[in-house]
Amino acid sequence: MSHMLIDYYKAIEDSSVKMLRAAQQEDWDEVVRHEGACAVLIEQLRHQSQTEQLTAEHRKEKARIMQRILRNDAEIRCLTEPWLTQFEYMMESRPQLLH
Repeated sequence: MSHMLIDYYKAIEDSSVKMLRAAQQEDWDEVVRHEGACAVLIEQLRHQSQTEQLTAEHRKEKARIMQRILRNDAEIRCLTEPWLTQFEYMMESRPQLLH
């Protein structure tokens, strides 16, 4: 299936929305799953961008998409930071096992 370059930006945005929803529900496994999907899409985007350029119209759309992705990312970080802090505290307070 052939994708236009802008389709990758749209798919990354869609994954970022799903990550945000999962973070709002404190479904950390789902956050990680969508984060992995984003990583795959970003790699595909990098590869595709070597042979394809965005039109002027798509560059404007890309800018709007990137702003929404960045807003989603900021919200996700606000939701995950308390959880990460708690997780780090739990890991630090566990006795280390020797093998």
